[in-house]
Amino acid sequence: MKLAQHFKSQEGIIVNNKIETRGRKVRILATLGPSSDTYEMIEKLYVAGADAFRINMSHGAQEDKKALFQNIRALEKKYNRPSTILVDLQGPKLRIGTFKNDKIKLETGQKFTLDQRDEAGDESRVRLPHPELFEVVEAGSKLLLDDGKLVLRVKSANKEEIETEVEVGGPLSNRKGLNVPDAVIPVAALTEKDRSDLAFAVDQGADWIALSFVQRPEDVAEAKRLIEGKAALLAKIEKPAAIKRLDEILEIADAVMVARGDLGVELPPEAVPVAQKQIVSAARRMGRPVVVATQMLESMITAPTPTRAEVSDVATAIYDGADAIMLSAETAAGDWPVEAVSIMDRIARNVESDPEYYARVHFMEIEPDATTSDALAVAGRSIANTVDTSAIICFTVSGSTARRISRERTAVPILVLTPQEQTARRLGLLWGATAVLTKDVSSFEEMIAKSKRMALRHGMGKGGSRLIVTAGVPFGVPGSTNLLHIVRLTGDELSEH
Repeated sequence: MKLAQHFKSQEGIIVNNKIETRGRKVRILATLGPSSDTYEMIEKLYVAGADAFRINMSHGAQEDKKALFQNIRALEKKYNRPSTILVDLQGPKLRIGTFKNDKIKLETGQKFTLDQRDEAGDESRVRLPHPELFEVVEAGSKLLLDDGKLVLRVKSANKEEIETEVEVGGPLSNRKGLNVPDAVIPVAALTEKDRSDLAFAVDQGADWIALSFVQRPEDVAEAKRLIEGKAALLAKIEKPAAIKRLDEILEIADAVMVARGDLGVELPPEAVPVAQKQIVSAARRMGRPVVVATQMLESMITAPTPTRAEVSDVATAIYDGADAIMLSAETAAGDWPVEAVSIMDRIARNVESDPEYYARVHFMEIEPDATTSDALAVAGRSIANTVDTSAIICFTVSGSTARRISRERTAVPILVLTPQEQTARRLGLLWGATAVLTKDVSSFEEMIAKSKRMALRHGMGKGGSRLIVTAGVPFGVPGSTNLLHIVRLTGDELSEH
């Protein structure tokens, strides 16, 4: 049985090799890797429900990534639906040096020194090849090794060495990672490798760039300067310092990610859920797409089904109104990548079919900005809640109107019509939005006719349905949204054109 036929019988979302609206609002971001780096596997993930794909620059060479870009864009042509690519930069990972015998064991209570001597380490010391740390670490600071498995407490520090006491011991081997949760580290968020990878990603046509280990808004500003508007920027929130300056970071970034991996290392485990809700709420309030990531279906790396706790974790992120939920090793290196996407899709559909879902999503009041676009977005939600409507049709060039409408978390789907390929692709991380690349309109009559035609074509209405249409006059001018109109479908619109 052909792939398209198989999924048509299961979900009814593929017709003539074209994916129709997913039937859910939250987006699924799938990471590609050894388990999913062929065209065939990427297509299976795409059809199973992946709306966007993450390419992780922490692993592999740039040359190896080119085929991933090509395969994702090939799916775009086959299914006539914009594809979304997020490139995740590695960021400045702090690591210790090496040991004479490759590994040691630290005992709780013993003394251990980090220094700048260019010598292999032993049970008493190891090299720390990051001189900038010696300037900011103070007595009482906590140092975490190997993803938090080992804990050191700083007793004293100077420009040459950091004396510590082991609070939680264990085995330690070469080049393990180091986290410093108690200080803002004076290192740039972009390493030389990141700069090279960023240039590569932009050259290959990436839609989103994810910036790792953001600490301050200046990190985001520097990355945006290098991108020069050729891609959108997502700031990964995985350090306590970033949470303290979250609103400032959100002012500059185009989106954020709750990166629970390193965040869970630098914060106590019980603090991570609180941080997640804080980040999601702040992003929604400021109208920035927010992705919840890491260990969402972790057990499915080796098992064909998730734990009940993992299902509940995914559901919580959806109830909180996250724009997208991400799979990491589950699809990149796991044994069940397609099943992981399929189950995440099923969880999302079930949550969104809960009669209480929209009441829960609107647990917080979103204050609109004092702009015409925001006023129309709020009006659109009010109309959709009052009058029986099947969709909001949004004409946009830059995508900003679509983001404003999405922020309202309206129950009806959002069909985004744009003449800009770049805009259509970036909207793959936006809650509730189905983007369609189409020619711009030049008159009110043409706008209404196209709205009706596209709604019918993409399954967002039938004869008798009402549509809410938003656009800007004059047409084709970014940032000019100033029109809201309600139209009724007769069902004859497709045959008329």
